[in-house]
Amino acid sequence: MITLDPERIAAEARATISARGVAAHPERAVINSGEVLPDDLFVGLPGQWRNGGEFAEQAIEAGAWGVLVSLDDAERLGADAGAWVLASNNPLRSFQRLARGWRRELGCKVVGVTGSSGKTTVKDIARAILPARVHASVGNLNTEIGLPMTILAAEPETEVMVLEMGMRGRGQISELCDIAEPDVAAITNVGPVHLELLGTIDAIAEAKAEILGGLGRRGRAVVPAAAEALSPHLHDSLLTFTFGAGGEVHALDVELVEDGIAALVSTPHGERRFVFPFAEEYNLANALCAIAIGIALDLPVEDALAEMAERAQAIEFSELRGESVELRRGIVLINDTYNANPLSMRAALDHLGSLEPAADGRRVVVLGEMRELGPDSVAYHREVGAHARELGLGPIFGIGGGARDYAPDQWFADIDEAIEPIAVGLHPRDIVLLKASRSVALEQLTDALADWHGMER
Repeated sequence: MITLDPERIAAEARATISARGVAAHPERAVINSGEVLPDDLFVGLPGQWRNGGEFAEQAIEAGAWGVLVSLDDAERLGADAGAWVLASNNPLRSFQRLARGWRRELGCKVVGVTGSSGKTTVKDIARAILPARVHASVGNLNTEIGLPMTILAAEPETEVMVLEMGMRGRGQISELCDIAEPDVAAITNVGPVHLELLGTIDAIAEAKAEILGGLGRRGRAVVPAAAEALSPHLHDSLLTFTFGAGGEVHALDVELVEDGIAALVSTPHGERRFVFPFAEEYNLANALCAIAIGIALDLPVEDALAEMAERAQAIEFSELRGESVELRRGIVLINDTYNANPLSMRAALDHLGSLEPAADGRRVVVLGEMRELGPDSVAYHREVGAHARELGLGPIFGIGGGARDYAPDQWFADIDEAIEPIAVGLHPRDIVLLKASRSVALEQLTDALADWHGMER
């Protein structure tokens, strides 16, 4: 529940009340009128094809606490709308201002997480291990719309908020920081993502580093020890915690255990053994980032490190991120179809290379194209394909235009074309990695293969 009275909500949003309702507080904020539940605040945002304010009446009929709409839409609704009507000359900006006002009202610690890859996973791990009442982004609500929705969904008792921050160009992280006002800024890594828009790795680092500029005077940074591109953006007055090899938070004595990885984690607060419910080495780096966030927060717990270690077994990842799907005949799909870039591709291939199929099973690679890589896209695809072959993986299947450049054993123009040949060609006990940029929607192939071969019961 957003425990602000209507006058305060209007003031924070810099909107005017043009109609009055009954309920004192809204439960949450939504932007889809079809999802409105009783006592929700419906925000009518301008869209590419339709103005969300056109659906304000539908939201009110569904029992909305009220609506936040444009001046024209508010005038159309009239003073007898039957719910609170907040009128704004810029509903999106008012939505964002309201979220900032709720963040300030909560007074909790806020963590912003960005990076070229791994930010959703770091958020998931932090949500699980931080010894506090944590509210975090659902899935990847990390945009100028998704982030304020996440903030406004936080309950009054929230102690720590972990917010994922996406970036597609300069200024976007700054915009999100203006809403969230983070106390801790975490950058998971810097790699060749969005090169089509920003041009160089240094430009990407500069855009990611906007999150550091969004910190207040007492803000703290969490960055990878190996990210040299971030060095120009760090300074002595910024309290910084590094993670990974050579960092202040790093792993010792790493070993595979049943259903996961165990590691002795060294931190400025001492050492502690963690057992994680995942086997991927790249996720160990994400876990170290999350642990460093816990150290940076300096939570009021007698032994926060011990608490984080105890909670590590409860880690659960968002969908499509390394999910293991067991099919009949011992076939295992690694469904890592949420996104892909050269960094995450190599990491996923390295993990597949570390696995040993049973009996005569193979390590099969199904790769969709990586997008937004700029003029060097062909070279990046070639390097990924070469890396897969160096690891002894195969056969390699490519799907989509850019996937030709992996030099795959077999190439398909689209998913529909790929389903039957790949399904028929799988052998018993194969381990199959599926990975691509999100826009390829490669999870459709995962679902098709599961339907074809049947799920293990």
